[in-house]
Amino acid sequence: MSEPISDALQARIDSLPLNPGVYIYRDGRAQVIYVGKAKVLRARVRSYFQNAAQHTIKTRRLVADIVDLEWIIVPTEVDALVLENTLIKRYQPRYNVLLKDDKTYPYIKIHWQDDFPKVSVTRKVFKDGGGYYGPYTSAFTVRQTLDNLRRVFPYLTCNREITGQDPRACLYYDIKLCVAPCIGVVDREEYRTVMQGLADFLEGRSDEAIAALDARMRKAAQALHFERAAMYRDQIKLAQRLVAQQQVISHYLVDQDVIAFASDEGGDETAFQVFLVRRGKLIGRESFVLPHTREDDRAELLAAFLSQFYDQVTLIPPEIVLPIEPADGEVIAQWLTEKRRVHIDGDDADPAVRLTQPADEETTKAMALAESNAFEALRTLRAVREADKSKQVLALQELQNALGLETPPGRIECYDISTLQGTNTVGSMVVFAEGTPRKSDYRRFKIRGRGSQGEPDDFASMREMLRRRFRRAVEPQGDDPGAKARQSNAAWAVLPDLVIVDGGKGQLGVAVEVLKEFDLLDQVPVVGLAKQREELFQPGKRTSILLPRDSEGLYLVQRIRDETHRTAITYHRNQRSKTGLASTLETAPGIGPKRRQALLKAFEGDVAAIKAASVEQLAAVPGMTVAAAQALKEHL
Repeated sequence: MSEPISDALQARIDSLPLNPGVYIYRDGRAQVIYVGKAKVLRARVRSYFQNAAQHTIKTRRLVADIVDLEWIIVPTEVDALVLENTLIKRYQPRYNVLLKDDKTYPYIKIHWQDDFPKVSVTRKVFKDGGGYYGPYTSAFTVRQTLDNLRRVFPYLTCNREITGQDPRACLYYDIKLCVAPCIGVVDREEYRTVMQGLADFLEGRSDEAIAALDARMRKAAQALHFERAAMYRDQIKLAQRLVAQQQVISHYLVDQDVIAFASDEGGDETAFQVFLVRRGKLIGRESFVLPHTREDDRAELLAAFLSQFYDQVTLIPPEIVLPIEPADGEVIAQWLTEKRRVHIDGDDADPAVRLTQPADEETTKAMALAESNAFEALRTLRAVREADKSKQVLALQELQNALGLETPPGRIECYDISTLQGTNTVGSMVVFAEGTPRKSDYRRFKIRGRGSQGEPDDFASMREMLRRRFRRAVEPQGDDPGAKARQSNAAWAVLPDLVIVDGGKGQLGVAVEVLKEFDLLDQVPVVGLAKQREELFQPGKRTSILLPRDSEGLYLVQRIRDETHRTAITYHRNQRSKTGLASTLETAPGIGPKRRQALLKAFEGDVAAIKAASVEQLAAVPGMTVAAAQALKEHL
């Protein structure tokens, strides 16, 4: 039996086409709750509303929440896969398997479009002629990789215009971390050869990189350039040391990714482990943990991971070894082949990507090793969480005892003000629930008012922010549209178990005044946190409270204070940068209101991103032209 659905939704289902495409489910609030792809849209969507007893609990919950659907027709299944990835990243639907909710991964970029390419770390990939390597799961991994490779392939980091005529090089040349093209130690071609060696290493072609270094060493020695030959000799030794650290997975010099995954027994998470094998050597591994996967089919879960992970990967090997056959494996392989064709070198290279399972002793051992690493990632994650939870419980108990509270403060709200000479004054409200940040409840405030003398005033700003927060907690819904809108967010109605205001007795007095105004002082405990000695002041008490320097309670207060300060500063800087950018764009030649708005939208108001953008990237913004982009670049 299937659950009854509305006539309107049934009509939408009956009108579905027989083409490949993407379908989008929405709930009663018009929120996107699921995005899927299909070879035949009508058949795939109908399957959700038939034979409900055979569906998982998760699928039945999804179907119960569907109120409306829409679809997009595409030419092929591969196009549907690409579009599905794009829409999942845009909407973050709660019923989809999400690789990572709101973060992008770092890449190493070699700026090949420049005569003397530099190296940078970026989280966005553009078609700008640069070489992108990644993604990596952590910025630490990127820095560690570059720190090791820079000693072998010294590259530029300065902003000099390279002419080869500078009188002296910088310190990095003296410590052998730059080959100093600025003073003519190497010319353009030699420098780009160094960078090609770096690229070879990042792509797993370490043998070619070392062979090129050896050839340059011999050439330098034959030309009697013994100092340069010695430099190459040292770089070869370092490179060989890095290669020796790479584990041999296969003796067949294969290029492949080995992917395994492990589920948390009794839990709701799955860890994926990706082994990057190049020329038979394990050159790196990446770990990912996907939440809310308890009820997902293993083949579909693997397919979701592959489509989201490789959507961000720039260099794809010819073989991907998997523990099981993924759902829609042929479509994924075809999509990966098309992506690989764009990046492989040489017209004769085979772009085909094969999805395989372990077929020999070496790949079976590699898969077992990857699976054990996936299980270890889950075990470590559980251990860290358990340790953190015990520390959080202790910290809350210490705060309860120190402040004389009736119960441990489960919900703590902290407030801070940020301003610079009275401009762009903002406030932040940070929420910690059971000792951990609850970012969904964070709030930021643009301070509108002034002090009693008409000038910016921290006390007046704090008063305004607290009034706006607690007014929304106590005012009835009534018939006032404004009150209804404010009350619609349930988080406003939840009273904190403890309020911390960043500041001493003055800020505490303001908080007490506001809580009295709304008859909340008896319900909401409040303290002021002084900056210097991290003293806690309570209303009506002369002596302050000093938590022990090594106590978990103090560490928690410091974390909350630092997070509040960071949130306020970040919001303040964003407001300042938008103000500065808007004024700069207003005076830019050829930039009218529409182009200004388009630029702000395309670069998310980031002044640094607009200034750093190339002419091509600026010209790609809707409404911009190459001439306007060039004029803007010169103006900025």
